[in-house]
Amino acid sequence: MSMFLRALPNVSLHPKPLCLSSLSMLYLNLQNLTRPHGYYNRSSCSISASETPSSSSSENLISNPKPVVSFKDSLEWVSRSGLCGDLSEGDIGKRVRLCGWVALHRIHGGITFLNLRDHTGIVQVTTLPDEFPDAHSIANDLRLEYVITVEGVVQSRPNESVNKKMKTGMIEVAAEHVQLLNAVRSKLPFLVTTSDDVKDSVKEEIRLRYRCLDLRRSQMNSNIMLRHRVVKLIRRYLEDVHGFVEIETPILSRSTPEGARDYLVPSRVQPGTFYALPQSPQLFKQMLMVSGFDKYYQIARCFRDEDLRADRQPEFTQLDMEMAFTPLEDMLKLNEDLIRQVFLGIKGVQLPNPFSRITYAEAMSRYGSDRPDVRFDLELRDVSDIFTDSSFKVFTDALFSGGIVKVLCVPSGAKSYSNTALKKGDIYNEAIKSGAKGLPFLKVLNDGVVEGIPPLVSSLDLKKIEMLLTRCSAGSGDLILFAVGHHSLVNKTLDRLRVYVAQELGLIDQSRHSILWVTDFPMFEWNTLEERLEVCLISIDS
Repeated sequence: MSMFLRALPNVSLHPKPLCLSSLSMLYLNLQNLTRPHGYYNRSSCSISASETPSSSSSENLISNPKPVVSFKDSLEWVSRSGLCGDLSEGDIGKRVRLCGWVALHRIHGGITFLNLRDHTGIVQVTTLPDEFPDAHSIANDLRLEYVITVEGVVQSRPNESVNKKMKTGMIEVAAEHVQLLNAVRSKLPFLVTTSDDVKDSVKEEIRLRYRCLDLRRSQMNSNIMLRHRVVKLIRRYLEDVHGFVEIETPILSRSTPEGARDYLVPSRVQPGTFYALPQSPQLFKQMLMVSGFDKYYQIARCFRDEDLRADRQPEFTQLDMEMAFTPLEDMLKLNEDLIRQVFLGIKGVQLPNPFSRITYAEAMSRYGSDRPDVRFDLELRDVSDIFTDSSFKVFTDALFSGGIVKVLCVPSGAKSYSNTALKKGDIYNEAIKSGAKGLPFLKVLNDGVVEGIPPLVSSLDLKKIEMLLTRCSAGSGDLILFAVGHHSLVNKTLDRLRVYVAQELGLIDQSRHSILWVTDFPMFEWNTLEERLEVCLISIDS
């Protein structure tokens, strides 16, 4: 009782022990809740208590009688007996009490219909204006995203109202009582229920500003629940099947040299010193292995102060594992089994056994990336030898400086991309964004004739044209894109163009999962921007 009363800041408590017999009346009701589960609203709470005289003063709650404490409103706990998305035809005739958000509101033929949404799904609620006029009146005034409680009976929909696209499309709830818990006082920045279906998506800035609305969207809810299920499956598999121990490592730590800059946190108790947020738990997992922990894993939160990219944010989560006295093949097999288990358990997809493997050198040579998308067949070709004595100065100067010339052949690309697009259009801009200074190209016409940048075309005789087309496996109507310079810049440019072209031309089978190991990474690579060596990490990509 004392714990409950501490939640009521307006009630004065006496230090003497509480005696329930001294209270003749204590009533608590709630009239204005702003959330769909038990919630205390100070402004709407009221408590009234009266004291009954007792023969023994030691039994009195308060030694000196004081006026009755009284507040205007009352307190009541909101509860529900069912969930919107779980109702079915088997519940017809059952009385339920639902809580949720108004997802759709319409009036038709004098009857108010609304869709009520909670975390399980949506169910239709209808009013009965003649039988329950109060519920009908309240429902008429509701608007989208109002939080309400509905009590009524589950009934089957009329045949003409059945919605087979909804999980609950065969039934509806006839509302007998409707209670408004929280109203929306301002205009919604976007419609929650239909935002996933509109052609023009809501800007990310708006979504982040109104994050509570954004997280109500079915797509966001699905993403979060998917992550939960994946992490849950990983934990169960590693712990129950392989005997791993989950250990949480510190967030505030010392700086250790890794692949990015550290985020620093100043220490208040030791002025002038700083903590570093971990880029990964590298230091601690090594400590755990030396300490004798045989198998360790952690769903680790990592922080890296680096430029944003599509697959990296300033803070992210990764699965970290360490195993003692374990050969490489056993580690790869365990990870393959784990990934197969996740895909099978979450999506019902059976992945191949074993996974494909490709070396780092081969991946960079064929795809220009250490995490290549191999769901389509576009591959890069090195044609440096064909242009060693070329009259095209751009190529010869790059080769003389130790650079390379590589090409990407796009099937039927000559018809898909005009000369204007290749000289100043989107595909040209993609090359510039990757750091290239231009985008040399050739189009293959009938009978092996090529056209493109005049200096490049004039530098090729018939023999070199034949060598180039053979090397690229190019035919009539194909497009050949060139990149020239340092090997890292060339690979970066053609990798970006490869993915861009595949997406533009619809070459990627989105239903296909192609997972591979990239092996034999170099231990370090040179970061030209920061002029230092940084660690290379093994990648798994799909």
